[in-house]
Amino acid sequence: MQSNDPLHGKTLETILTELVHHFGWEHLGSIIRVNCFLSNCSINSSLKFLRKTPWARKKVEELYIKSLT
Repeated sequence: MQSNDPLHGKTLETILTELVHHFGWEHLGSIIRVNCFLSNCSINSSLKFLRKTPWARKKVEELYIKSLT
């Protein structure tokens, strides 16, 4: 059975990588105001931050869902 959840089967790394590819770090940082998107940007440092910061992870996941439509 297929899940209706667009995040189903997606890792946080995949979601972040797709968002960076779609928006770029600068635009992503203007949408979600967190330092890891604004300076010294890297997937690894952003993943560390997002895994420890539920509100920021939620914003990233919400933006990902919006970007699919």
